Amino acid sequence: MVKQKKTIKTRMKKTVVVKNAVKSFGNLKAVDNLSFNVENASCFGFLGPNGAGKTTMMKMLYGKSRRDDSSSSVIKVLGCDPKDDELFIKYFTGIVPQEDNLDLDLSVEKNLYIYSKFYGIKKKQAMERIEELLDFMQLTEKKKSLIRELSGGMKRRLVIARSLLNNPKLLILDEPTTGLDPQVRHLIWEKLMLLKKQGVTILLTTHYMEEAFQICDKLIMMNKGQKVLEGSPISLINKHIEKYVLEITEIKKKIPDHREIRIESTDNKLFLYSSNIAKLEKLTEKLKVGKFYLRQSNLEDVFLKITGRKLEEN
Repeated sequence: MVKQKKTIKTRMKKTVVVKNAVKSFGNLKAVDNLSFNVENASCFGFLGPNGAGKTTMMKMLYGKSRRDDSSSSVIKVLGCDPKDDELFIKYFTGIVPQEDNLDLDLSVEKNLYIYSKFYGIKKKQAMERIEELLDFMQLTEKKKSLIRELSGGMKRRLVIARSLLNNPKLLILDEPTTGLDPQVRHLIWEKLMLLKKQGVTILLTTHYMEEAFQICDKLIMMNKGQKVLEGSPISLINKHIEKYVLEITEIKKKIPDHREIRIESTDNKLFLYSSNIAKLEKLTEKLKVGKFYLRQSNLEDVFLKITGRKLEEN
């Protein structure tokens, strides 16, 4: 059981403050001079390819990974340094790791009850909280089921429910909806947005651009341990990408150069970006129906422009 020794500063405007954070593994800088702030009751996202340093940065926030020593480096979570106050931060933080780490031999209810003991929650209060969270995550009917009997989506919802047992001020989620079907993913998004309205500050890493767009108030895009972009999803789209994109899947003729059109390509596709939709519409006149797709640009287009379309070996 964690004993609470401090109280959270009620006038604190930022739940997380990070300045010049560095984390090295040998010669590799997993996090390289990273700085950002997270406002209270907001959702802050980390986007980036595998190996960008997202998970390492998250682990530094709750003390599982220690930042490199530096006089200019600062990490404050709920007003405290995780280097000195790891247990205090964990007491007020809910953590959802990438992998589900539930006890397969116990029931849904037992998993939550045992976890509640880490926070010293009395049994009556714990059972009431468990009922509330199972209802919140639509798992009430599975209360007595063993973990091995649950679907992947149910397990993920249960891990999120477990992270909320202590009524956290900060919720940290590492790829919370990876591999889940759209219905479950949207349910989790709705629950996270509701938690934010209730005053919970949320940090998450995700590979789903739509997820980041839907629930993040602000995000950073990372590559090779460094921050390459920061802002709200809408501002990043408006500032860093053309308004429209024409995707062409059947390429028979060379697209003529045009100063209002930027071209990206893969082995099988062309991507023509422009803020002049009339120029793109004219190009579709000679294309077969079903061989092109004209749409508005989105956060994924920004991400691919910044990080590149080709895979890099780490």
